[in-house]
Amino acid sequence: MRDWRGRRYWLVGASEGLGRALAGEMSRAGAALVLSARGTDRLAALAAELPGPAEVVPCDVGDAAAVAAAAATAGALDGVVYLAAAYWPMRAQEWDTARVEAMCDLNFTGAARVLGAVMPAMVARDRGHVVLTGSLAAYRGLPGAIGYAASKAGLMALAESMRCDLRGTGVRVQVANPGFIRTRLTDRNDFRMPFLMEPEAAAARMFRFMGTDRFSLAFPFAFGLAFRAAALLPAGLHVRLFGGH
Repeated sequence: MRDWRGRRYWLVGASEGLGRALAGEMSRAGAALVLSARGTDRLAALAAELPGPAEVVPCDVGDAAAVAAAAATAGALDGVVYLAAAYWPMRAQEWDTARVEAMCDLNFTGAARVLGAVMPAMVARDRGHVVLTGSLAAYRGLPGAIGYAASKAGLMALAESMRCDLRGTGVRVQVANPGFIRTRLTDRNDFRMPFLMEPEAAAARMFRFMGTDRFSLAFPFAFGLAFRAAALLPAGLHVRLFGGH
């Protein structure tokens, strides 16, 4: 079990949904938080509600200069949690280039920008904690997930590469891959979402995971097990099961 008291964490994408709920979990455990998103109004309201210290630092992860400025304002950190995400359900036949680029840029490239701003200091100190928020969609290409599944798969591969490089150092990397969480993003889905989680329940599960030495978490368990099993299917069988006709 990790002692969170006095630890300073930067939460990127904290204004709503999973990020907002996780901020509550961490603050109640004693962490000092830096809260970031593009807008500040909801962050300021969240900071006022939290029981522990919380600083609002606006950050547009699509802008490298803005990320560098936010990281400089955040200062010395014990950890960073990347929660920012974009999502629109999309089939290849309905390709929307602007939205695909937005998903790739926010879900993956934005994370790379943030990590680029904080990793050198963590490596130099030989101490730090990086938590990336992926998705069960990262395990295999899925129908109707153009842009989203690819960006989350890239994020998971990034976490795996960092884990290999940082093995044996004081910098710890984790990736959490949740299923469906009730947010304004999943409200865009017009299909049934099995094992749909409320943000508070998902945040509690993710926070428990962050206090362990495990590298990855796929949850809820039964749903995650199905996705991990699907990753082992031969390519031909996978496309017959999930592809169009």
